Amino acid sequence: MSTTTALADLEREITAPGAGGPDRLRLVATPFVPEVRLHLAEDAILWWARMEAAAGRSLPPPYWASVWAGGQALARHLLDHPELVAGRRVLDLGAGSGLVAIAAALAGADQVVANDVDPYAVAAVTVNARANRVRVAVDGDDLLDGVADADLLVAGDALYDAELAARVLPYLRRCADRGVEVLVGDPDRGHLPPAGLELVASYPVPTTEPSVDSPVRRVQVLRPR
Repeated sequence: MSTTTALADLEREITAPGAGGPDRLRLVATPFVPEVRLHLAEDAILWWARMEAAAGRSLPPPYWASVWAGGQALARHLLDHPELVAGRRVLDLGAGSGLVAIAAALAGADQVVANDVDPYAVAAVTVNARANRVRVAVDGDDLLDGVADADLLVAGDALYDAELAARVLPYLRRCADRGVEVLVGDPDRGHLPPAGLELVASYPVPTTEPSVDSPVRRVQVLRPR
């Protein structure tokens, strides 16, 4: 799947007649970050099933079609503390919908790059940045074996499973050791290291992601010690 094809798919979805149903994308304000509007699915599982049926093949899980707690907290933190990004180069790792990248752009970052290996996520960042009238560059490469070329690295909900955390955490440490400022937004899905990160802020974030019972999650913004 190329990013060009994924972008064409999402643009058709956004403009298709009947948009707004539970299996369609809608442009909505983010609950905890209403300054940012995103194209989201009311029911991402239904959207995924319909798109796979139309494509006749498997598609990656549409994590970008929901707004996740870690990204909401991190985006809120950047907008409330624009001095963290003003005039700086920002890399949003595992950008998903692009929420954190868009918040960084709105807060005055000089350059923002949103990275995600899912072509649909790269496409979602493109359409969401357009909807918010900000400039965000996109990158679909796997960056985890290198070092970020940025002043600030932000990662919202990037530790959602053990296998991914085992790659992301050394990457974050390596970037921090090279002088990159690192901020992580995490609702503690069980993969935070016992040491090495310190608390910057904590937020009660409305839950909008699928299959979560609690209406609010306590989310931490952390940085390497």
